[in-house]
Amino acid sequence: MKAVICTKYGTPEVLQFAEVEKPVPGDNEVLIKTYATTVHIGDTRMRSCKVPPSFWLLFRIGFGIRGPRRKILGMELAGVIEEVGKDVTLFKAGDAVYASMGFGNGAYAEYKCLPEDKMLALKPANISYEEAAAAPNGAMTALAILKKANIQQGQKVLIYGASGSVGTFAVQLAKYYGAEVTGVCSTANLELVQSLGADKVIDYTAEDFTKNGEVYDIILDAVAKKTFGQCKDSLVDGGRYCTTVPGLSSIVQKLWRSMVGSKRMVFPALAEKVEDLVFIKELIEEGKLKVVMDRIYPWEQIVEAHAYVDLGHKKGHVAITVVPSDKTEYI
Repeated sequence: MKAVICTKYGTPEVLQFAEVEKPVPGDNEVLIKTYATTVHIGDTRMRSCKVPPSFWLLFRIGFGIRGPRRKILGMELAGVIEEVGKDVTLFKAGDAVYASMGFGNGAYAEYKCLPEDKMLALKPANISYEEAAAAPNGAMTALAILKKANIQQGQKVLIYGASGSVGTFAVQLAKYYGAEVTGVCSTANLELVQSLGADKVIDYTAEDFTKNGEVYDIILDAVAKKTFGQCKDSLVDGGRYCTTVPGLSSIVQKLWRSMVGSKRMVFPALAEKVEDLVFIKELIEEGKLKVVMDRIYPWEQIVEAHAYVDLGHKKGHVAITVVPSDKTEYI
């Protein structure tokens, strides 16, 4: 089968197409024919080894010294089950599914085997494969953070980076839980964030939310650009500061804040839960959650797709079409 492999860290050009062995499902696994995948920020970090300096050595030890130990990147996918192992009971051949591999990767391939009890669920029926592929990680990260921050109806929640992958889902999920939501983004994305349900929007190029005197119950930095120190005066007593990518200093500060003061720091939960993936599916099918798509590239242009995401200006998600379907529309 054909796959996109990454043999060394670097610019998007290190990605190459190659012929690799087609996987065979184990007794408790399903074989998925990949219809769509994404260029997740995690994929670009895995490809380039761009991580906070304090994590550089740990990253190299954990994921590969000179290049990714797992050569096939891709953290999320949508496709159709082609074959099931003899012990599989939750799925059958022909099921349309979507899945998250986390840093296990492997979605940049025509086929992928996954255990039936991992982060795999039936695809939302009312969206395309490209949209479905883009849903798992951003939505589950936003959901996990908001739940860990104990979001409550009527709270004031600010989402910094509200037009990105996690941010677009966080705005919608915070509204679902009954919060008053303020979204912070660039001028070009104000209308988009408003359309997702934000009660207020702030253009970060024109206004610094940390200096306007407003306070919030939860501040979620969806792009890891604001520190707890910058945000703490904008939190109510007992408020929660949340970030998607904590650095080493943030982890140390979190431990300290757990012992002094009432304001706390919240990081994403490490353990993904399949029930969250099913919950996201239900919200999408009920029309309560929308997947925001920026661009969709054909598989042959995956290098260009990575280069675009590297610019740091994407709105929502960037997807890759592996097998075009009747709903595929290139943006």
